[in-house]
Amino acid sequence: MSKIDISSLRQEYTKSGITRAQLHPNPFRQFEVWFKQAFEAGLVEPNAMSLSTVSKDGEPSIRTVLLKEYDERGFVFYTNYESAKAKQIRENPKVALLFPWLALERQLIIHGTAEKVSTARSLKYFLSRPRGSQLGAWVSQQSDIVSSRSVLEGKLQEIKDKFASGQIPLPGFWGGFRIVPQKIEFWQGRANRLHDRLSYERTNEGEWTLARKSP
Repeated sequence: MSKIDISSLRQEYTKSGITRAQLHPNPFRQFEVWFKQAFEAGLVEPNAMSLSTVSKDGEPSIRTVLLKEYDERGFVFYTNYESAKAKQIRENPKVALLFPWLALERQLIIHGTAEKVSTARSLKYFLSRPRGSQLGAWVSQQSDIVSSRSVLEGKLQEIKDKFASGQIPLPGFWGGFRIVPQKIEFWQGRANRLHDRLSYERTNEGEWTLARKSP
């Protein structure tokens, strides 16, 4: 098998550019503009975001989760509260998010603090999920080691039998986290690697400042 020369892989970014004047003073409004453009461009899973967490011992982890809600309070995803990511969030609630909209030559980077959403909000979202996803939330002890896939399938059948009729209840170990942002950076690729980086940062008074960063 021939080896790919990774060092020679290059892509010139020429699709667009951004200026401070083009951006909305409210970063959530600007996020809405970019997210809509990513959706309308037909990107696969435009709400997929990489979530970085760090344990109390300084060990970093990263994985992809799905954005399910957002407003001016922050960005919400749902998970098992006993998962590895949730345990690290309990130890250190400071996290980072990355939306890799590469087809548009864009990245969106968010730094903030994770907090649990209310049980009522988690329940509302849980009830909107397909029944199979609701069952899966009960089955998966996320991040635990399992001996085989047949074990999971056996547990799934048990849960199906248990909740064969009626509504599936919200698991007590499952719910949402909201990432309350402190910094939000809009990154647009440009020619000659002189990329546009426009970064919003929340002040102590809760207002947002906007500055351009060197690429």
